[in-house]
Amino acid sequence: MPVNSTHADYGENVDAWLRIRDVLAGDRAIKRAGEKYVARLDSQTDDEFRAYVERGFFYNATARTISGYVGMIFRRDPVLQLPDKSVALHPALKSFIHDVDLLGTTLDSYAKNIIADVVSVGRAGTLIDWQGARENRAYISMYAAESILNWRQTRIDGQLKLSLVVLSESAPGEAKHDDPFVVEDVPQLRVLKLVPSIQGANDAITNTFQVEIWQLRSGEGRRKEKKWQLIRTVTPLRLGKPLSSIPFIFHGSAHSRPDVAKSPIEDIVSANLDHYRLNTDYKHGMHFTALPTAFVTGFDKTAQLRIGSTTAWVTDTLGATASYLEFKGDGLSTFERALDRVERLLTVLGSRLLESQKRVSESAEALAIRQAGESSIIAGISASVTASLNDVLRWVYWWHSTEATPEDVTAEHISYDLNSDFEASMMSATEIQALVSAWQSGAISRDTLLHNFRTGEILPPARTNDQEIELIRKEPPPPNITPMLQPLSP
Repeated sequence: MPVNSTHADYGENVDAWLRIRDVLAGDRAIKRAGEKYVARLDSQTDDEFRAYVERGFFYNATARTISGYVGMIFRRDPVLQLPDKSVALHPALKSFIHDVDLLGTTLDSYAKNIIADVVSVGRAGTLIDWQGARENRAYISMYAAESILNWRQTRIDGQLKLSLVVLSESAPGEAKHDDPFVVEDVPQLRVLKLVPSIQGANDAITNTFQVEIWQLRSGEGRRKEKKWQLIRTVTPLRLGKPLSSIPFIFHGSAHSRPDVAKSPIEDIVSANLDHYRLNTDYKHGMHFTALPTAFVTGFDKTAQLRIGSTTAWVTDTLGATASYLEFKGDGLSTFERALDRVERLLTVLGSRLLESQKRVSESAEALAIRQAGESSIIAGISASVTASLNDVLRWVYWWHSTEATPEDVTAEHISYDLNSDFEASMMSATEIQALVSAWQSGAISRDTLLHNFRTGEILPPARTNDQEIELIRKEPPPPNITPMLQPLSP
């Protein structure tokens, strides 16, 4: 089996992923694809087909929907918990969250990129690696669904573990001889695999993580046919010992397993392309029917008949007529109704930007029911990516620590939580007064009061109760108000 062989699930889904990428790229990419997304009409020449496509309008409701979903998740800042400043790992981890990939990407920005890909195609991946030559630190690299070509799981020590991952990437090649400023990238495959070996007196089988780098290069001889060639093999070490697991994490819309899940927006993409095809036919019909055409009988064929109030058409032929050919019938209105139906469907599927604004306000219950479906999808994506990003951070922590395995790193060491509340729930003044009164009367604790302020978007989500109390301590209490730091009088 060649190194560039792909998983069966990859072959079944890659066309759908590429279609989604084209839709997200927008009007130019869709029109450049030509007959891939709109069929050529009968007997159309190439020039006529190009004009036919260019008259259409692609309204990218899909991209706007994804932006809205990502915005909903990041409506509240993620909550990051790092080790205390007194812990030796704190500076290294603090540096990591400000530059996770050695390219200046912050952890929050990286999380947004992962969320956008998971919402788009339902899949992404993260490789955790160690830069020991210059940086001496852990870093991560993101891989899109189309770049994860192959994978395999094997049951090891009673657990199902990754034993193979093949990633497609590119490496900078050499500059051209005739132009040193042009450098062509070389296609490259990064093979991550576990290599079993027998060690010890008991012939125990251990697994060692190895990385193979393959590049597509020209062969020798006259034909110089390009072939995949193994460039190097590396065995990464941590504390002088090889790894026993593959440091690669899958991100999905419902789980972090290698299994391929359906894209959350696949139905929106189909409706969006249907809208584009209808719009193209509608604009084509308008182009040929909107402008009236003069129609005359009984006039000299060589005469120049000018249209305008300053000229007159004169003929001696009895029964001569002059009129306009104008479109009549229900043809274009059929397209208009179809477009309206697709736009309403897009609204139901998640694109609120195509929905006309209501002139009357909705009740809280009606609004909650209308948004329940979307919230459940987004809540699931947020929970799934939160779990997989925490797996990534555990690997990063493990690279810098002395823990035996990444599984030994828990949420008490490091954690990262995305927003899971997607309803605008800022407290009203009446609710704030009621909570404060309940605290002052001893019905609730101070921690409960601060927790409600945090969930009600009065306090920042990442600020702990101790931090809030410390800020209060530094300020004098307002007059005639019981300070929150002092116990209540019995």
